[in-house]
Amino acid sequence: MHISDGEKLILLMLSDLHDKLEVESELDPEFIRSAILKEKTWGIPWKYPGIQFEDKSAPVELSQVLDILDMWTSVEHSYAQLNSEEKAYVHEQAKPFGNDPKFKGFDGNNETEYMSIAYFLINDLDRFTNFKGRGLNSHVPSMETYSRMTATFKKIVDKTSSFQLSKEDLAKVLKEKIHPENR
Repeated sequence: MHISDGEKLILLMLSDLHDKLEVESELDPEFIRSAILKEKTWGIPWKYPGIQFEDKSAPVELSQVLDILDMWTSVEHSYAQLNSEEKAYVHEQAKPFGNDPKFKGFDGNNETEYMSIAYFLINDLDRFTNFKGRGLNSHVPSMETYSRMTATFKKIVDKTSSFQLSKEDLAKVLKEKIHPENR
């Protein structure tokens, strides 16, 4: 959604008025304000799907972040469902990344757009709430690794039609954290 600078000012002022007058509405002025100030106006049509917006364009990074959060949701949930023997298998097969795998976020210095999109999805749009409350700064570049992992994950999901990963599939996805030149 493209909003001109003038429209942003108007919406911010209307949000302030909405709050000051304590208007009861289905629209959340705090969310509107947050979307504008964080430059995540693409999230407004997501929050209010009943309103027909002409421009629903979103940054290219959004689809990548969605794929990554889907994958990590599946990885963490699937790992939690394993028994101790299966966890030991994943740990052994995906060393050193197979022990209690968790989504660590994105590099706060070099992957800020990805990190801010993830933060907005989790905290403002209440999507992927399983990651709520976590720090999303991995302090290391992660996109190259996540790209390899999501490619493998998508192949598995396309083949099995399930987001529940077996111990073998978990190990395959987690092994992608190791750069191909180091395998």
